[in-house]
Amino acid sequence: MTDSVRPQLVLVVGPTASGKTALACGLAQRLDAEVISADSQQCYRGLDVGTAKPSADERALAPHHLLDIAAPEEQLDAATFIARADAAIADVLSRGKRALVVGGTGLWIRALVCGLVDAPGRDDSFRAKLRERIEREGLPSLYAELAQIDPEAAARILPGDRVRIERALEVHAATGQTISALHRAHRFAERRYRARVVLLDPPRPLLWQRIEQRTRALFTPEPAAHDSAGREPPIIRETRTLLERATQIPTAAKALGIIGYTEAGAAIAAGATPAALDAACLATAARTRQYAKRQRTWFKKDAPTLDETGAALSWPPLPHADASSISEAAAEAAAFDALCSGLREWYEKAR
Repeated sequence: MTDSVRPQLVLVVGPTASGKTALACGLAQRLDAEVISADSQQCYRGLDVGTAKPSADERALAPHHLLDIAAPEEQLDAATFIARADAAIADVLSRGKRALVVGGTGLWIRALVCGLVDAPGRDDSFRAKLRERIEREGLPSLYAELAQIDPEAAARILPGDRVRIERALEVHAATGQTISALHRAHRFAERRYRARVVLLDPPRPLLWQRIEQRTRALFTPEPAAHDSAGREPPIIRETRTLLERATQIPTAAKALGIIGYTEAGAAIAAGATPAALDAACLATAARTRQYAKRQRTWFKKDAPTLDETGAALSWPPLPHADASSISEAAAEAAAFDALCSGLREWYEKAR
């Protein structure tokens, strides 16, 4: 497929709490675009505050796609995401709009642009045998086996990452090839879309502050107009609903593994006391920081390779050289204008 045929996308990527939604809404308004969510958690109905899903006001600023498309007990993988995203993008483009793909699930975004590695599907019987081995021998035994079969994958996969260890062994057993070899071959596959990447990477202290503020809000009781005692924190309300659903549909309990819901569930089990809520808040913030670190590492490496120019666009802008003569707000507004102009120019050149 030639460049003139492949559709164009702008990817807005970065770690959690970096400001992707706000930037995407602004870009959508200026570029006459619609937002395609690439978030593996915001796709689930009922998981709103805990996943920082765009609010009703934010959705009113720009149409959003692929939010609330599955129940908590459903399993959405990269292949399902690609099919849903392709359909949404085609719909957006058919109406003369532009498409912004926005999210922090790096694997899904890479798969959308580059396609999936040609590897066999999940083999439940093989994985059941691996689980039996883990119970008998422990996960380190499987990791040691992977290190012998595929040292490159073992160097990339953490010793405690059971899912990825199982997948690497599964692929080798099914194909006789290492998963690293399949990934290397896939690097030369034709891109499915042309993309410019806007990478959000705020300074770490600012990102940590945003994570702290967002987490504190999750576990802070909301005042109620007719109840002087207030109401439960929003994440506790959502988790209670999820727990109730899991009693009816046991597979919905997997959503309790999402950051924030795990900790809220523990707080509920402890009576949702102030001490339990404080402990849950601290644990959620710590876990979110770890997740953000992994996202930053992924996107710093991956974003330039997804951008057709080989260099992602950075946001927020660096501080203005002459801070004494220009306000921070004015500098950011000017940088946003330049970002929009640059993306518009990229779109027009490809016509």
